[in-house]
Amino acid sequence: MKIQFLGAARTVTGSCYAVEACGKRFFVDCGMHQGNKAIEERNRNVRPYQPGNVDFVLVTHAHIDHSGLLPMLVKEGFQNPVYCTRATAELLDIMLQDSAHIQEMEARNAARKYERRGLGTPPAPLYTLEDAQKASKLLRPVDYHAAFEPAPGIRAVYYEAGHILGSGTIRLEVIEDGKTTSIIFSGDIGRPKALIIRDPEIPPHADYVFMESTYGDRDHKNEATSIDELAQAIDWSYSHREKVIIPAFAVERTQEILYCLHTLAAQGKLPDDMPVFVDSPLAIRATEIFSRSRDLFDAKTAETLAKGDDVFALPNLRYTLSTQESQALNALSGPAIVISASGMCNAGRIKHHLRHNIWKPGASIVFVGYQAVGTPGRKIVEKAKKITLFGEDVDIAARIFTINGFSAHAGQTQLLEWLKPLVGGGTKVVLVHGEASAQDTLAALIKERYAITPIVPDYLEEVTVEGETVRETVMHEKEARPAIDWKFLSEEVERKWAKFQEKLANIDSRPWEQQTDIEDALAKMEFYLTRLISRM
Repeated sequence: MKIQFLGAARTVTGSCYAVEACGKRFFVDCGMHQGNKAIEERNRNVRPYQPGNVDFVLVTHAHIDHSGLLPMLVKEGFQNPVYCTRATAELLDIMLQDSAHIQEMEARNAARKYERRGLGTPPAPLYTLEDAQKASKLLRPVDYHAAFEPAPGIRAVYYEAGHILGSGTIRLEVIEDGKTTSIIFSGDIGRPKALIIRDPEIPPHADYVFMESTYGDRDHKNEATSIDELAQAIDWSYSHREKVIIPAFAVERTQEILYCLHTLAAQGKLPDDMPVFVDSPLAIRATEIFSRSRDLFDAKTAETLAKGDDVFALPNLRYTLSTQESQALNALSGPAIVISASGMCNAGRIKHHLRHNIWKPGASIVFVGYQAVGTPGRKIVEKAKKITLFGEDVDIAARIFTINGFSAHAGQTQLLEWLKPLVGGGTKVVLVHGEASAQDTLAALIKERYAITPIVPDYLEEVTVEGETVRETVMHEKEARPAIDWKFLSEEVERKWAKFQEKLANIDSRPWEQQTDIEDALAKMEFYLTRLISRM
């Protein structure tokens, strides 16, 4: 059996593991890479995916970093089954179409910029709405705990992952040459006793455990503290008559924030005259799916709902579906809470709300989820002084709150406890879906506590296993991280700077108006050079 890591290896986004077994090639997840320009370019590199050579896909849950390249596969010729839980299938139907809408919208914006600048052919959308709709038709819903065979010799079972609605941990049994190899793909592991959904389950023992490690280097604050911090953000902006902006993933996080606001309202900590806006059509549709999926809720939430108390409802809650309604929020005076996507601030309506509010000292920006490297959200939580929005550098003067207690991911201690029943008997642990620092910390703890040295694969790495034995490991370092020719770039800068200095010798002979234009251009170059140095 061969496994190649096409994403979420030494990083968090782009989850995709290509497995070759029993004469088949299949994926566990097919997620979108999210981050800076270089990371997101991986989404357009079709070659490692070989879409025409994929027999089926097993999806752990609906988050775009685990599912967002399914329409790309379809665009490139994939037409085979995609297995997932029933709730995941419902969510994917709306989430993939929303992602496609963003791809098309960004392509249109890029086309206008190219046209204004007289440039050549602009990049096409990664995929279209039609591709997303075709992908939805390939979904094959399965029940938790119900074994199924996507191919002869391959048996799969989904267990509750406790991460988002419908999320699953997958246990595979692969029979080759009379030998059975068992593998657990954890997907994203949720926090025990989280809001709304059930706790994560631990599958039966397996030979290999592919475990996420997002928060392998730290634990979360508790739920009560997180709600108190949210109340502080609300109080801060309400007292300054400004807005609370909450970048939130449309699925699970938005619903949890509504749950917490419902709790604060019951405690008298949400001002009666402070409206709450859910400004994400996707979040609105996802909340509808949540409302009809009560069988997947934990006992506490189910009991509350049974009493007729809708945890997703507020007296001052308003939904904004249209673009015009969303834009009107930016002209709204007075305090308000705006929950909008995307959760990492790299697309969608949230960027507009940041543009209109992040420079105001009385405003609050509340982060309630993981921020991937290279995303605008990550730069803000790491205390950047400015952020670039729609080509404009905007000062960050708002008060920034980072509330990790809302995370849908297990913290360090919870990951170790989840793993504990699975170790022993030669089990090998493979750490995925985590940044290097988090993985290194967690790997050291696993070695210390369980006497297991985890495998920590890199992007595009291939591992061949035979039963419980790892036979071969192949790296693709040059393709994974192409070398940057710093010598060429720096010499080009020096060459052009020397040419500028030559021309500068005669600058005083030019008309004063031309001199001021050159002065302005040089000042801009100095600003960007200063910013570059500060980032280094």
